[in-house]
Amino acid sequence: MVDAHRGGHPTPMSSTKATLRLAEATDSSGKITKRGADKLVSTIDEFAKIAVSSGCAELMAFATSAVRDAENSEDVLTQVRKETGVELQVLGGVDESRLTFLAVRRWYGWSAGRIINLDIGGGSLELSSGVDEDPEVALSLPLGAGRLSREWLPDDPPGRRRVAMLRDWLDAELADASVVMLEAGSPDLAVATSKTFRSLARLTGAAPSAAGPRMRRTLTANGLRQLISFISRMTTADRAELEGVSAERAPQIVAGALVAEASMRALSIEAVDICPWALREGVILRRLDSEADGAAFMETSPVATSVRDARGQVTDRNAANRSRGNKA
Repeated sequence: MVDAHRGGHPTPMSSTKATLRLAEATDSSGKITKRGADKLVSTIDEFAKIAVSSGCAELMAFATSAVRDAENSEDVLTQVRKETGVELQVLGGVDESRLTFLAVRRWYGWSAGRIINLDIGGGSLELSSGVDEDPEVALSLPLGAGRLSREWLPDDPPGRRRVAMLRDWLDAELADASVVMLEAGSPDLAVATSKTFRSLARLTGAAPSAAGPRMRRTLTANGLRQLISFISRMTTADRAELEGVSAERAPQIVAGALVAEASMRALSIEAVDICPWALREGVILRRLDSEADGAAFMETSPVATSVRDARGQVTDRNAANRSRGNKA
């Protein structure tokens, strides 16, 4: 819950979390399992009741790639609506990328120049680049940590051969996207968002969350490579004992690290700053902006449209294709 108004810093009042891992609760046909859907419903119902009892003026419920890409997405959304009364809105991948970029821009300000941002979720990887609040390039690729863990790294610990295969596959998948990103211009600042990047930074020596959001945290490509060689030999139980890795995130941290490594390599980035704001803050900021200027909450800008039209072969191909780890 946040106390937020236009022009002000969104102030967190309280926080309640639940780990769903819907990207991993997806069966071989691409459908969210009954267990996964039921857990989603119960969580939304619980959070909606907390919002009401806390006197929240507005409840904003959004879903991202795990629900968006599921074959039974409409059925799951209908179940949520019928059983909780909450209208769960599904963000498009490009909109998810843009909203995250907005939060990053507001955090660092105009003086940061051109920002390139990387965000790893459970089901997708978002990349964006720009000099304004709305990025010139915003991409969403089905390269999330949960998805790739399920499809590429079924063993515990993952075998060296599978890790090497996933590395090679990621390089191929990111080739076209990296061209699009770099054509927009060289970044003045490379940024990473998401819990996955925060965990990776912590594992390579960044300050703990207790140090506060304004403490600068970075993740280097060299540190990441060394980390992968270490955690890829560990079991999930052992990884969960590491500081900065929760029991819920331990199963997918290796895949997340490989996606981070491949993304930084594809974009020739040696280090990223870890931004404490991400999609959640972007959603709040966009909501406040739309309330003030009367615009739609999420309206594709002409620039973003032209980028997607010109580079449709990148975004469309990756949005349609699922990773092929189970076929390798």
